[in-house]
Amino acid sequence: MKTLEELCFSNTYARLPASFYQQVAPTPVPNPYLVGFSEEAAKLIELNPQEFQRPEFVEIFAGNRLLSGFEPIAMKYAGHQFGHYVPQLGDGRAILLGQVQTATGAVWDLHLKGGGQTAYSRMGDGRAVLRSSIREFLACEAMASLGIPTTRALCVIGTDMPVYREDIETGALVLRMAPSHIRFGSFEVFAHRGQTDHVKILADYVIQHHYPHLRHEANPYLSLFREVVSRTAKLVAQWQSVGFAHGVLNTDNMSILGITLDYGPYGFVEDFDPRFICNHSDEMGRYSFEQQPYIGQWNLSALGSAMLSLIDREEAIASIREYPEIFNQAIDELMRAKLGLQHSEAEDTSLWQKVLNLLAEQKVDFTNFFRQLGNFQTAEGANKEPLMRMFPQPEPFRAWCQTYRQRLMREGRSDTERKQAMDRVNPKYVLRNYLAQIAIEKAQNKDFSEVNRLLSVLQRPFEEQPEMNHYAQPAPPEYRHIVVSCSS
Repeated sequence: MKTLEELCFSNTYARLPASFYQQVAPTPVPNPYLVGFSEEAAKLIELNPQEFQRPEFVEIFAGNRLLSGFEPIAMKYAGHQFGHYVPQLGDGRAILLGQVQTATGAVWDLHLKGGGQTAYSRMGDGRAVLRSSIREFLACEAMASLGIPTTRALCVIGTDMPVYREDIETGALVLRMAPSHIRFGSFEVFAHRGQTDHVKILADYVIQHHYPHLRHEANPYLSLFREVVSRTAKLVAQWQSVGFAHGVLNTDNMSILGITLDYGPYGFVEDFDPRFICNHSDEMGRYSFEQQPYIGQWNLSALGSAMLSLIDREEAIASIREYPEIFNQAIDELMRAKLGLQHSEAEDTSLWQKVLNLLAEQKVDFTNFFRQLGNFQTAEGANKEPLMRMFPQPEPFRAWCQTYRQRLMREGRSDTERKQAMDRVNPKYVLRNYLAQIAIEKAQNKDFSEVNRLLSVLQRPFEEQPEMNHYAQPAPPEYRHIVVSCSS
């Protein structure tokens, strides 16, 4: 494990032509302090967790001091926002400090969000607020613990500097990590300007550093696009399987690596509602929970269009048409595992779709239902009352249970073995909005204990943790109508 000064930097993105980014250093903030940190994220870059205790750590990741090896830049990109093309966006409040290379050859971006104005700030202040920084920090680490591809978060740094949004808020910065922060919009910005040479440079860079196994393909660019299609379809299926709604699936928030990127007004479904909208700015429900699979494909179409200087149009269309099959196969596998099924049968899709319909009709908590379903007993006449009590009108669910029991009997697996398998894929703990809000409210009063306690719970989402049972409870009435927006 290394000290900050011992980290090794490669900074390959900064070797691209200057038109891909702006060289810009973070703007210092007054009186920075550590709000939360992730030892698990530190391990990824081989950073000794004891480094969190150093005053220099806070100064560096507040943007007040540059570490030797940093080459800070703001990345250029564009994107479709709510279906409308915006010709230039870019890192308006985030700065790629540098890229750490580990002893194993892995490379991690150190991406500071809230670091100050850049050429892409579009009249913004380049800052982030404490509430959104805590939400992104917790979401990155919670999603990783659920096994979902995602950016990671090393730390949150607070500052006494006020930030002006709808109200005056506490400022903060979050240090995000990922193998890359290249987005669909990184290709779009050059394609829409007719800079096809830049599209090729970027595609070559992505293949060299992130998809090296494609270098010797007959058409590496088409192979790249097809793999992005596949990764995106599988990622969205994973979101659906845990009830996660991203909230702002613009093309500038879509990763070329197929990882979850840019946590803004996200949310986990509680009382199951396919039409769940977690972003109050999304008045038309474009990015509702049930729309995410379709938006994934729409965004891939935008990426395909941006790569038409490298791939044939008909081949791009054919690749995009593969998306539904990949998604459907992935969601079937995930939902089958959630039901404790090992083998595939023709009626399995209908089985899980019917129970989701029941959850929606009767407003049953999504996460708690699937966790409780692991206790289902196949013996004739076994007690199913704990499950039945989750349904205001239990008879339709009781009928579903008969079909489910018959399906389980054909598997031939013991109840104990099945429960163990189901508990490994059905989390007990997810980042419910009210849990994040309670942690934020305490942090705004300089009490950071709940941020770190909640992080600890969410890093073990599949374990029982009896002393933390209250973190698995649905939102109490006073927190049931939390409003989250793009404002941060």
